[in-house]
Amino acid sequence: MKEILELFRTFIVIGASAFGGGYSLIPILERELIKKRGWITMEEVMDYYSIAQITPGVIAVNVATFVGWKRKGIFGGIIATVGFILPGMSLMVLASIFLSRFAEYEMVKKAFAGIRIAVGALILETIIKLVKGYFSNFKTVTIFVVALALSIVFSTSPVFIILGAALAGFFLYPVRRNKKADDL
Repeated sequence: MKEILELFRTFIVIGASAFGGGYSLIPILERELIKKRGWITMEEVMDYYSIAQITPGVIAVNVATFVGWKRKGIFGGIIATVGFILPGMSLMVLASIFLSRFAEYEMVKKAFAGIRIAVGALILETIIKLVKGYFSNFKTVTIFVVALALSIVFSTSPVFIILGAALAGFFLYPVRRNKKADDL
């Protein structure tokens, strides 16, 4: 029960500090889940993000569900998800009550402008970390450049880009054997 409560508290903290969407959350996940608790690795975070990209729903909520499931099974997934969405949902309810009254105030407009800039900085930090961590060889750079070109130049659907990158990864990278699976 202690681990369930820690999981819930951790995702309340993450949910309360998650502004700007899924990618701005990566530095927070790194601090809370990798560095502080050692629950997952950055590679797992990237795997969860990859899976969350192709599953329905909000990326950050899906990642919370995956981490909770890894820690404590289905119940852990539910607890992590509820912990993550509770602060945002509470804030949305309060904002919907009060924002319509205060949205036209110059101070509120300036605060939102500052928040947008901070979110942009968090997303840029995430991009830099992704570039450092995954551009380790010619294959990864090639997949990235092709995916970027397909997206920007040809406006290709993200579904086709992700499927193409998955196929490229399948053919370009060797399969590593899982020693534990071999022992069974």
